Amino acid sequence: MSALRRRLAAMPDLPAYAVLWLIGACLRLTILVVPPLLPQLHAALGLSEGQVGLLSALPPLMFAAAAVPGSFLVARFGIGATLLAGLVLNTVASAARGAAPHVGFLYASTLCMAGGVAISQPALPPLVRARFPRRVGFATAVFSNGLLVGEVLAAALTRPLVLPLAAGDWRVTFVLWALPVLLTTVLVLAYGHHLFPRHAASTLRGRWMPDWSDPLVWRLGLLLGGVNALYLVSNAFLPDYATAVGHPERIEGALTAINLAQIPASLLMMGVAGRLATRRWASGVRHQPRQVHVFVEAS
Repeated sequence: MSALRRRLAAMPDLPAYAVLWLIGACLRLTILVVPPLLPQLHAALGLSEGQVGLLSALPPLMFAAAAVPGSFLVARFGIGATLLAGLVLNTVASAARGAAPHVGFLYASTLCMAGGVAISQPALPPLVRARFPRRVGFATAVFSNGLLVGEVLAAALTRPLVLPLAAGDWRVTFVLWALPVLLTTVLVLAYGHHLFPRHAASTLRGRWMPDWSDPLVWRLGLLLGGVNALYLVSNAFLPDYATAVGHPERIEGALTAINLAQIPASLLMMGVAGRLATRRWASGVRHQPRQVHVFVEAS
């Protein structure tokens, strides 16, 4: 026990890293809960395949539309206020999906939920640079790992665990998955004075618009946008495909596998991120964070 205490004492930033990881996880939990619930949504709301495609397309579309405005909000109101506003909107709109009487309401609440995520995401890179200036690479890998684990948890636990806890009710399931986001919001409120440096706001003024003439911004945007589009489409249509070929019992296993496959690379990045950040080829990305992260978060 004493050895553990000494190790924790040598890591004063451990609580901040934990909160950062939780924030990352909450920015994906509420999005990836939809694919496991598609069979229930089909039955309850009569969704067509086209409507499923639109429902799955709404979050990335909102990410793209709100990335630049989110950066403006960070520069105008600060990291903490923007992040908290996004988490609150994420929580309320995600739970509101459980009250959807028809597909139009589901679309509207999904847009609001994705909007909360979209304005939260641009706050993370400047938060990392301000709070962890000597470990930018590692801190970035931490919240990125949170994003991926959040995807895995929603995909893997919704059908075998959360849906039975909700007595098979997809509406209650949406509310239950909003609770971790609510708890994280409360934690950020309680821990915010340790997480958000006071000097961060002054360093963000006037640097929210990306440099559209920079080819690196467009290359990263196209690369990450294409990868994420393929990933989200795979998650969206995999449950219907498994049902169509007569194996609905394999939905949770397939969704878990497609999301879990990302984790090894994320863990590897946590180990080598600090060394990669010091390489000459990475310096262009490191010194253009405001230009680059808009497209990163939009994807």
